[in-house]
Amino acid sequence: MKAPLTEQEDERLEALRDYKILDTPDEREYDDLVALASQICNVPIALISLIDSNRQWFKAKVGLEARETSRDVSFCAHAILNDHMLVIQDALADARFATNPLVTCAPNIRFYAGMPLLTPAGLALGTLCVIDHEPRELAAPQIRALESLAHQVVTQMELRRVSARLAQALEKIALIEELIPICSYCKAIRNDAGFWSSVETFIKQHADVAFTHGVCDGCIEKHFPEVAELWREQDAGS
Repeated sequence: MKAPLTEQEDERLEALRDYKILDTPDEREYDDLVALASQICNVPIALISLIDSNRQWFKAKVGLEARETSRDVSFCAHAILNDHMLVIQDALADARFATNPLVTCAPNIRFYAGMPLLTPAGLALGTLCVIDHEPRELAAPQIRALESLAHQVVTQMELRRVSARLAQALEKIALIEELIPICSYCKAIRNDAGFWSSVETFIKQHADVAFTHGVCDGCIEKHFPEVAELWREQDAGS
């Protein structure tokens, strides 16, 4: 059975893409976590599975060659519908999965346990899951360990995102520290291509900021002297 979409599917997909982790190369930090999950739960397959719009993509994997599968047949697409672990002791005895090609064909899933990878905002990006070819159960310490490892996966993803944002901020600081040509009269700025633009346009191109405009006291005096005089009268009267 195909899993329904989550209630916050648009927000979930936006958050997933914000981490910029899909289709990235293997990384030891994630590989070590799935290896631990496999050993602790004594299963042949362990995965970090991220649920994209039409696929599940594996950031790290043990015991499986495929890099991704269709979301339509994904066990993890069911697991992200809740914030607690999904455990399927025997897939052949579960109407949702009994005819699933991942059950009836390779990799012949019979047992599945997947802990959702929850962002700080509570959005499930995917799972840390363990799989066996035989029906089985997990002991309470194994369940707690799998939950802890899932938290570590999210921590690694958060570190990746913060590091990327810090690198971008440092690049912007380095740009600002460079010698920037500015017009002595109108204060326009010349970019690398030789074109002149306003200060607002230049900053918007290199920083995530918005502008609101006002008039400083000096310009009020110069361009609107009658307003400046009115203010002085009001200040004197108060």
